[in-house]
Amino acid sequence: MTGSAPYHDQSTNISSAQADRLRGLLLGTAVGDALGLPAEGLSRQRIQRLYRGQWRHRLIFGRGMLSDDSEHTVFVAQCLLRHPDAPARFAARLGWCLRGWLLTLPAGIGLATLRAIVKLWLGFPPDRSGVWSAGNGPAMRVALIGAFFAHDPHRRTAYVAASTRLTHSDPKALTGARAIAELAAWITRERLSGRPALEPFLTLLRGCGVDDRDWQARIDTLAGAARDNATVAELAARLGLGMGVSGYIYDTVPVAAYAWLRHSGDFQATLSAVLDCGGDTDTVGAITGALAGATVGEAGIPAAWQTGIVDWPRSLHLLRALGERLTQVMDSGQPAAPLPYCWPALPLRNLLFLLIVLAHGLRRLLPPY
Repeated sequence: MTGSAPYHDQSTNISSAQADRLRGLLLGTAVGDALGLPAEGLSRQRIQRLYRGQWRHRLIFGRGMLSDDSEHTVFVAQCLLRHPDAPARFAARLGWCLRGWLLTLPAGIGLATLRAIVKLWLGFPPDRSGVWSAGNGPAMRVALIGAFFAHDPHRRTAYVAASTRLTHSDPKALTGARAIAELAAWITRERLSGRPALEPFLTLLRGCGVDDRDWQARIDTLAGAARDNATVAELAARLGLGMGVSGYIYDTVPVAAYAWLRHSGDFQATLSAVLDCGGDTDTVGAITGALAGATVGEAGIPAAWQTGIVDWPRSLHLLRALGERLTQVMDSGQPAAPLPYCWPALPLRNLLFLLIVLAHGLRRLLPPY
């Protein structure tokens, strides 16, 4: 009897820690998305003039809302619950999620994703619906796949490919998505809580695009920045991104990965560093927030950044519940029902969101420049 109790306690602690990392990843995605959204498309210099002080929610009356980065992550979570052992079925269900998402008239949908969803509606199968693009869409929804299959590299590879091909067919999109998934898997599997050694980090990234000279050159630049102890903004400048991080996945992923490396274990510093770079701040913020959140867990994410998000029906409460249920599926190996939420309210919510974004956009036309 005395020999069995410690094993039970250890199993419970591992499961609890796993749930906390998944909640951290999901909430980190949402926080990075919501904080970065008001600054999307602005240069680093304009952000410094327009938004003084520390990062906080600024979309509407000091509050934040979620965009497509968080919404796609919710879709991935729901599809993993239903199909944790069949990548083709996972992709088919994710395709239907995206079809339905388009009908709710989401604001700010990427052109490549829009074209891919139209192809899905026209009857293209999920493995042929992707369009030739290396945008960062696949990277923004893939960290959860990496964490979920942290101990199963074969399924991780298959699910990352299925998720990517659904919208993007350029091999660069797969390389970038794989890098984020592998980092999330590493964080989860090794229970990383601080800055890892540089060489394993670089080896992981290099292995995601072995035959791609462009990718390897960017990792060389990242390695040089790390050895020089350069800031995240300095790395961005070395990559030619001094005016802001673009939506190209080979720009987004190295900057997000380096921010996580340099400030690993400090969610606020990690996210602030990457948002300070400007550009596609909501997506880069969501990707970086996922990695940082998986590292520190829910408690490591500033409470004000969490409570400042006011959104519904895809809320932080839903994200926390998804983290718990995903952990149960990981423990049992058995599928589970997706979590219900009030999806009929989404068109009205999206209309309100669009009006808020437009009003915020008009404010950004005013000084200071």
